[in-house]
Amino acid sequence: MAVTILGISAYYHDSAACLVRDGEILAAAQQERFSRKKHDAGFPAAAIDYCLEEAKLTLADLDHVVFYDKPLVKFERLLETYLAYAPRGLRSFLAAMPIWLKEKLLLKRLLREELAALGDIAPADLPPLLFTRHHQAHAASAFFPSPFERAAVLCMDGVGEWATTSVWLGDGNRLIPQWEIQFPHSLGLLYSAFTSFAGFKVNSGEYKLMGLAPYGEPRYRDLILKHLLELKEDGTFRLNMRYFNYAQGLTMTNRAFDRLFGGPPRQPEAPITSREMDLASSIQAVTEDVVLRLGRTVHRELGVDRLCLAGGVALNCVANGRLLREGPFSDLWIQPAAGDAGGALGAALSVWHEYLDKPRAGADSDRMRGAYLGPAFDNARIETYLNSAGIPYERLDDDTLMERLAALLDAEQVVGWFQGRMEFGPRALGARSILGDPRSPRMQSVMNLKIKYRESFRPFAPAVLAERVSDWFEHEGASPYMLIVAPVAEAKRIAITEDPQGRFGIDRIQMARSQIPAITHLDYSARIQTVHADTNPRFHRLIATFAERTGCPLLVNTSFNVRGEPIVGSPQDAYRCFMRTEMEYLVLENCLLAKSEQPAQPRDQRWRHEFELD
Repeated sequence: MAVTILGISAYYHDSAACLVRDGEILAAAQQERFSRKKHDAGFPAAAIDYCLEEAKLTLADLDHVVFYDKPLVKFERLLETYLAYAPRGLRSFLAAMPIWLKEKLLLKRLLREELAALGDIAPADLPPLLFTRHHQAHAASAFFPSPFERAAVLCMDGVGEWATTSVWLGDGNRLIPQWEIQFPHSLGLLYSAFTSFAGFKVNSGEYKLMGLAPYGEPRYRDLILKHLLELKEDGTFRLNMRYFNYAQGLTMTNRAFDRLFGGPPRQPEAPITSREMDLASSIQAVTEDVVLRLGRTVHRELGVDRLCLAGGVALNCVANGRLLREGPFSDLWIQPAAGDAGGALGAALSVWHEYLDKPRAGADSDRMRGAYLGPAFDNARIETYLNSAGIPYERLDDDTLMERLAALLDAEQVVGWFQGRMEFGPRALGARSILGDPRSPRMQSVMNLKIKYRESFRPFAPAVLAERVSDWFEHEGASPYMLIVAPVAEAKRIAITEDPQGRFGIDRIQMARSQIPAITHLDYSARIQTVHADTNPRFHRLIATFAERTGCPLLVNTSFNVRGEPIVGSPQDAYRCFMRTEMEYLVLENCLLAKSEQPAQPRDQRWRHEFELD
């Protein structure tokens, strides 16, 4: 009889749910896509509802429910930390304790009450509730869906219960813990401290810091290594907590940190200066150094040639690219939902393989299936919505649609693309995407400022036909989850000699560096997504049609949302976003909508305050 397991992550950030049946991932989604609150940390009721509906199950049909964290162990860490720093941190202690005493220490009861209310059944009739450790869930999410029978596993994040970095050996259906670095010494929290100091939001703006790094110089690298981070040759490290406030306070850094870097933090939305660019470059260089050293140590100690990555630091695709190119491993596999959302998936797989001792099936294939694990909407549902709302559209077959879209993209039109099952994880991978022509020198600026309404420096990624990736980038093999940065091929670059306009900093992005300037960063790199015919055939076909027309087998692919908004989840979300931006066309499965044909909208810009800025 089939065994069905529901995994849940919640109450910290990026709540999610995942449903696994006999080791197969049936469905997974983040709560934010339904609630429309970015990084929603609440109980993932809507995500659970979706997972059960996708599998045509009720809560009573489940065999196990598992949570991705052990709250009692986390509470132990919280108490020990406050005692270690007493009497400092009293304000933080007083703020945190009521929540812990009221809710988080009673998490088992709270979860059962939430689930019972969701399923309209008595708590006593719910399936057994289990708990994994935080980094155990990360490690399981990295190894068990990977195509490797045996691999090293490296998890790096802010903090779980105690672990901030952990190393595991994945072997068959087992994860064997090796060693860990514990709180407060955390590479993820170090990076987040610089994120906060640069004026971006922690747990949201770290990718902005990574995107800003190429504009600066690593002038502060030695200062970081001298004062903040004691880094050993093997990659292990300790932080000098004199400069940080996150262990005992309500902020990431303190006045000693301010003095070290020449002044107070940048205020959110203030102009970005050369200091922020250089800080971003410096902490990025240090992070890459740590990751490379850890990778070499893990390879030497475990003697395996493949590595799996998870945890929030695994979303640092620049570090991942260097580890793949310069590190000792023959292959990497990175969990696309590497942050806390992926903990729901890892917890469910850990119960199946470790708790129930079930073997892995298909360990030679990527079991995430492209991360297309969310809800889909067929043409019938879409047309019912469009017709009921009086929204004009054309219904086109795939042959006609692909040709029309290729021509529109070739004419530098920006297209919203909504099709198939929604992606699981923070990246849009060709199901909920905004698309553009990578050859256009104006596309990067247009999409940032007029479509996404976000900072002009933010880079875009190319979605490239998997079979053509090495023609355009210095990369071999798959990168389906947009988690590896690789250099643009030498033959596609344009040499930059001297800028006659003397542009500085962010303005330098206006200088074309390759035949595909919209996705080429200042250092001639790009964050690549390889698109595969077996996991996303329609997106693959669209790019192939564009390539037949233009000779360019890639498109700009960015997430279908505006700044501060979660990626769109439904046709209604997609239409709303389309009408609020300067996108010219929207595709909802086989329905094509032109902005010029839509009903006039009131010029009320108050919607921009609907989403909290990231």
